[in-house]
Amino acid sequence: MAQIFISLGSNVNKEHYLRQALIALKPYFPDFIHSSVYESEAVGFAGNNFYNSVVAAKTDMPLAELCKLLKKIELDNGRTREDKKFSPRTLDLDLLFYDDIICDSPAQLPRDEITKNAFVLQPLAEIAPDFFHPVAKLTLAELWNNYNNPQQKLWKVEFSNP
Repeated sequence: MAQIFISLGSNVNKEHYLRQALIALKPYFPDFIHSSVYESEAVGFAGNNFYNSVVAAKTDMPLAELCKLLKKIELDNGRTREDKKFSPRTLDLDLLFYDDIICDSPAQLPRDEITKNAFVLQPLAEIAPDFFHPVAKLTLAELWNNYNNPQQKLWKVEFSNP
C-alpha cells in the first residue's frame, strides 16, 4: 500500500466544494486522515480567498489511475480544463506524494508547491510531521519549521467533515 497525500483547494463556494471532494474521496480511501482547513489569500492572482487542506491515505491504486481519479472528481465538481493555472476554481485536487516516488509524469512528484506554499506545507506538516520529503531530505515538520514567507498568511477555519 502506498502512502499518498492529496491537497484540496477551492475559492468558489469553497465550503461546499471541499465537502464534495471529501465525500468523493471517501469510497476510495475510507480511512483517510483530513487536516484542519485553512483559509488563505489567492496566490498568483487577485481573487477570493481559498480554503485548503490535505488528505493522507493508503492505496493500492496505481499512480496513473489515481491521477485520473483526481481529475475526474475535479471535473465532476465544475472544474474545466480551460481553467488557467492562476484563476478561481471550484475544486483543485493535487497529488503531493505517492510514497517516495520522484517523477514528472503522470504527475510531478513530489509536487514543487509543497515547499513554496504555506497552504500546502502547514496542513501536510500537521498530519504527517515525520514524513520524509525525498527531494528536500527533510521531514515535513522540519520543512514547516524552516518555512519563511511572511507574504503568505493563512488561518484555520471551522469546518466539520461530512
